[in-house]
Amino acid sequence: MTIKQILLNIEKIDLELKKRGSNLKLENYNKGDIVHEKQLLFHKCKKRNRWVFGGNRSGKTECGAVETVWLARGIHPFRQNKKDINCWVVSLSTQVQRDVAQAKVLSYLNYNWIYDVVMLSGRKDNIESGIIDHILVKNVFGGISKIGFKSCDQGREKFQGTSLDFVWFDEEPPKDIYQECKMRVFDKRGDIFGTMTPLKGLTWVYNEIYLNEKNDSEVWCESMEWADNPFLSKDEIDSLTASMSKEELDSRRYGKFTANGGMVYTEFDENINVITPFKVPSEWYDNISIDPGLNNPLSAHWYAVDYDNNIYVIAEHYEAKKGIEYHANKIKEICDKLNWPKTSMGYIHALIDSAANQRTLASEKSVTELFYDYNILVNPKVNKDLFSGIQRVKSYFKNAQGKSKLFIFKTCTNLIREIKSYFWGDSDVPIKKDDHALDELRYYIMSRPENIAPKPQKTDIQKDKEKLYKKIKHLNIKF
Repeated sequence: MTIKQILLNIEKIDLELKKRGSNLKLENYNKGDIVHEKQLLFHKCKKRNRWVFGGNRSGKTECGAVETVWLARGIHPFRQNKKDINCWVVSLSTQVQRDVAQAKVLSYLNYNWIYDVVMLSGRKDNIESGIIDHILVKNVFGGISKIGFKSCDQGREKFQGTSLDFVWFDEEPPKDIYQECKMRVFDKRGDIFGTMTPLKGLTWVYNEIYLNEKNDSEVWCESMEWADNPFLSKDEIDSLTASMSKEELDSRRYGKFTANGGMVYTEFDENINVITPFKVPSEWYDNISIDPGLNNPLSAHWYAVDYDNNIYVIAEHYEAKKGIEYHANKIKEICDKLNWPKTSMGYIHALIDSAANQRTLASEKSVTELFYDYNILVNPKVNKDLFSGIQRVKSYFKNAQGKSKLFIFKTCTNLIREIKSYFWGDSDVPIKKDDHALDELRYYIMSRPENIAPKPQKTDIQKDKEKLYKKIKHLNIKF
């Protein structure tokens, strides 16, 4: 028997099982010894606006198809299920719908779950080859769910008027269609989820979803790459990787957004450099760094260093259009929560941009002096060299040995957002936009001696030994 004949037999067996009400593909999805961890992260997330940015063949589309079937059937293992679900699956065109999203959904549906099918083109007895308008699916709670298929080439007007429980975008939609679909789920407090490979550059999705510029608490995203998919062959990954340029790999393998000038901190890996907050020992506390702003945001971060010279960014204050008194009080509030060290006179030490020494017509005192009035002793003697500062930060994201030495608590959302949106412009200079947190990160990194970790506190026994040694040395005692 040839391989072709074996595959045909497998297809026949699979079709027969689906007709009899058994779908091994859905039943075995992410079960057993081999699981796709990032697919499970997506399914377990409770946020209402979830996105997966993945390379081709990373497993992102499977997420959307399985999520759609689970919710429509009322069998989602990680969410509260309902009957009579009404949803849309949105593709870029009807042909892409048939070949990708529609095919994926059908591959996870059992035939006896389907109550009815309405076709745009093609025949009901061969739905895989036609273009589906909607499928009516039997829900386990006794209702009927409706999975509608839409394509972006229909235009925004075709996305009006319907109340929906969720929308799945397979690849990036135009912004007007995305906004229209948000209104469709509004009254039901429904979900939006998207699975896409970012091939169009820094579009609205980059700003609104990936950077989450509006700090929407319901927005969540995850990146997938080939190595995250345990079902891909390593040999195939290596072979295809060798045949692609860096730009192609960034989008098609790693699912990264790219710009013409490229990202400044390419060493930054959100899965490694962004961590869950933990209780930081007070002996690790090192310094605060501030980039002042009035109309622009004032950015301040709290930095800690462990005994292996790993830096942790553990707290953040980031706010615009406020005065120095307001910012000083916020900084002191965070210090009190952290039990941050103060001088014997009650002052808090911090680094600050040297521009804070300047006086303006609006004030008789400089920003440095104003902070001093509120018990924050800022040091404006910072190294502001842009290029050496960038290189030092890069070396902490990933050093010569390939190890990360800089870790950011995920609560520092503005610093993380600025890192992800920092791109090179003309003349090899970064684009000057939204870089307030990045400036004070550089000031802090440049203030530290390279590769020198803080000395651990000495025990009482060590102190006694040192005193005894000095006494012996002073008496010139020889043994």
